[in-house]
Amino acid sequence: MPDDTHHYSMMFSTTSDRPEAERIAGLLVEQGLAACVQLMPIDSVYMWKGKIEKTGEILLLIKTRSDCVDKAMLTIKAAHSYEVPEIIAVPIEAGLPEYLAWISAGMS
Repeated sequence: MPDDTHHYSMMFSTTSDRPEAERIAGLLVEQGLAACVQLMPIDSVYMWKGKIEKTGEILLLIKTRSDCVDKAMLTIKAAHSYEVPEIIAVPIEAGLPEYLAWISAGMS
């Protein structure tokens, strides 16, 4: 694996519906903050303000460079409808070198 895998991150966020997910994904890709954002319908069960909530959401899987994570978080938060949106980033530990190179090329 290349030495620079730590230069890439996968971000996760959820939205309440597909139009919001598509809008946020478009912003991230258009602004060069993500090479790709995949949208997946999911069912979430979580605690919110002392109550167990069950709801359908759209999960965004965001492929980005680690140096773009902070700006991507700000962009997601500003565009998001949730009071406290899920925005999590984890470093990519390993990956196909050609795919990692594609992430960088897709953000140029």
